[in-house]
Amino acid sequence: MSTTTSHPSEPDGPADGPVRPARLIQNESTTEIPVHLLFRDDLDAAPVPLKPAVVGRRRGTGEQPRLRRPAVAAPKRPVPQVDPDLAERPARVLPGAVGVLAGACGAAGCVATSWWAGVLPPLVGEALRLPGYAGAGLGLAQWAAYAGAGVLGLFGLGGLARGRTGRAWVLDLFGRYRGTVRRSGLLWVNPLLLRRRVDVRLRHWRSEPVPAADGNGVALRVVVLVVWRVRDTARATLGVEDHETYLRECVEAGLARVPVEMPGGPRVGDAAGEVLTRLVAADAAPVGLEVFSVQPVRVEYAPEVAAAMHRRRIAALDAQHRASVLTSVVDSVEDTVTRLTVRGLVELDDYERKALVKDLTVAFCAGRGETAP
Repeated sequence: MSTTTSHPSEPDGPADGPVRPARLIQNESTTEIPVHLLFRDDLDAAPVPLKPAVVGRRRGTGEQPRLRRPAVAAPKRPVPQVDPDLAERPARVLPGAVGVLAGACGAAGCVATSWWAGVLPPLVGEALRLPGYAGAGLGLAQWAAYAGAGVLGLFGLGGLARGRTGRAWVLDLFGRYRGTVRRSGLLWVNPLLLRRRVDVRLRHWRSEPVPAADGNGVALRVVVLVVWRVRDTARATLGVEDHETYLRECVEAGLARVPVEMPGGPRVGDAAGEVLTRLVAADAAPVGLEVFSVQPVRVEYAPEVAAAMHRRRIAALDAQHRASVLTSVVDSVEDTVTRLTVRGLVELDDYERKALVKDLTVAFCAGRGETAP
């Protein structure tokens, strides 16, 4: 009697039967597939060469590969934009000494014209030690001299301004931006330009209670502390009507999108503050505001849900305390029974063990001021 050994990769069958081809797909990769074997038994047909291909399937499931639909990207939220040509640039100003000199020249011109016209009071002439002169009267030339000296004096004295550290002036002429003055000291600025004072110092703003919600949608009231400053004075002043109101609205919009942790939780406001800072900074940057931090400093439940959430929190704390006490009692009872039996002090059957466990549980619970379960 002969014994036939079959290969694990080949089906059992008579040795003289038709030879089955080897596996066509190995390790999910193939370089050549004899197509004629799939349709007819002609062994002389030439194979059709194909390029290497990889069959994708899920591991361990045997499922056929599926065509995945392309993921549709969610539309991005539009970012606020202002005029791209509106950007801060330094304005042209002169030292204050120029304005003082121009004003003095204008005043001197007025005095000289009055002496020329003969209308200068004698006391002023004696104080200035001017020579006596009968005067030519007020004619066209004298009035023109008066006008020139007056305009020079008004422009010289009217353009004097004092620059302060941490403050800036945004200048515009007939609605057109002409530059920003960040210099300090006595300066001369064209008096025809409209000046708008802007505070460019680092500022802190503590908000009023703002509506918000936690991860479960429970209404909250949040007080946030915002650290910010004006980075681009032109955009902050001319790109938006009121940049402080705009910042407050950005903070309220951010709180409406970011869930805030419940009061009393660990690290209240840390995660929410980081997200809020990124959102508010992104919204405020196009209008020239630089936001450094937006942190919730006080979180409390809204008045309409405060009573219900307070009762719910007390119930949760009570349940947690009872569970902790029960766990401690069970551990103590288990440790006591184990020591008594392991050391051979007592020999207990099932009924006696249950009675001992019950008595010890009652005793431990009574000692902790709790009622036995």
